[in-house]
Amino acid sequence: MAQPFDVCVRGAGVVGRTLALLLARDGLHVALVAEPAPVGGAGADVRAYALNSAARTLLESLRSWPDDAFATAVQAMQVLGDDGGEIDFSAALAGAPALAWIVDVPALEARLQEAVRYQPLVEVVNTPTGAALTVVCEGRASPARAQFGVEFDVTPYPQQAIAARLSCEKPHAQIARQWFAHNEILAFLPMGGAQGNAVAVVWSVPQERTAPLLALGPEEFARQLGAASHEALGALELVSERAAWPLQLARANRWVGQHGGQGWALAGDAAHTVHPLAGQGLNLGLADVAELARVLHERASWRGVGDLRLLRRYERARKADVISMGLATDGLQQLFAPSAGPLQRLRNWGMNGFDHSGPLKTWLTRQAMGLR
Repeated sequence: MAQPFDVCVRGAGVVGRTLALLLARDGLHVALVAEPAPVGGAGADVRAYALNSAARTLLESLRSWPDDAFATAVQAMQVLGDDGGEIDFSAALAGAPALAWIVDVPALEARLQEAVRYQPLVEVVNTPTGAALTVVCEGRASPARAQFGVEFDVTPYPQQAIAARLSCEKPHAQIARQWFAHNEILAFLPMGGAQGNAVAVVWSVPQERTAPLLALGPEEFARQLGAASHEALGALELVSERAAWPLQLARANRWVGQHGGQGWALAGDAAHTVHPLAGQGLNLGLADVAELARVLHERASWRGVGDLRLLRRYERARKADVISMGLATDGLQQLFAPSAGPLQRLRNWGMNGFDHSGPLKTWLTRQAMGLR
């Protein structure tokens, strides 16, 4: 007779695989639900994650951190407003080895997939199976939320994100760069190691701009990126396909519960999404599963993993952090939505003031880095 599963993790992305490995390390038998790959495959994944120190420590503990060629340390960050405002962040001033690491998505997923393959307590399955606890890590379009009666409160932004990879004339010098201008947010994230000259692009643009930009030829698209980035890295070359998706602020009204006598919980984008301007989406998801694993690890011996009181500890511990990050990213997006007028001058003045705020700037930097 097959051993029953303690936990069923629905969703085999970065968040789901990380959780499965954490729980298996604690001796729990985990079913990891991975949908079969689509026939014909999919295009190359051009996304990159900005992961903080807490996320790196977590993934290193699972031996799933990518090699240096696929995880570039960010030593500084420049945030430029639309009327002279500027904020500069430095890892050295924050007393840390890096502000973040820009991680190639396929490389990270490959390391996690390899770790799962060598973990005997994780069994990859194609369909959900019975378990004392089901954890939903299916992403923002999760079908399981509705099955558990969860409402997902979505506030769509009038923007879409365009992602791509560029080769640049000048080396990135391990600096992440971000420009706020004309209701658009452009980010260049350094890739290819310390001496690299490649960047991952995340360009948040009004919805009506998305289709025309995607329709441009590679040279013209790169030229427009060069203009939007004020030629900071010289001539640019598009070296990947382009991907786009709608942006939203969303949060589930409940993260935990019981269904049919078994417990369930949401984690990652299945529970919440924020604007990508701060690069905190995956950091929040990994913090979710780290907290859930901690709560389950510290439970009394007589409590089952699906105990509702236990699961509510996880929900309470994570909601405050997620709500505060959602408010912060939404506030920044709304602040830079108007393109001109008195607010433009005020927000740029505020950026310059914050840049010279000393301890406040250092504290917020360390918060974003996951250094509490």
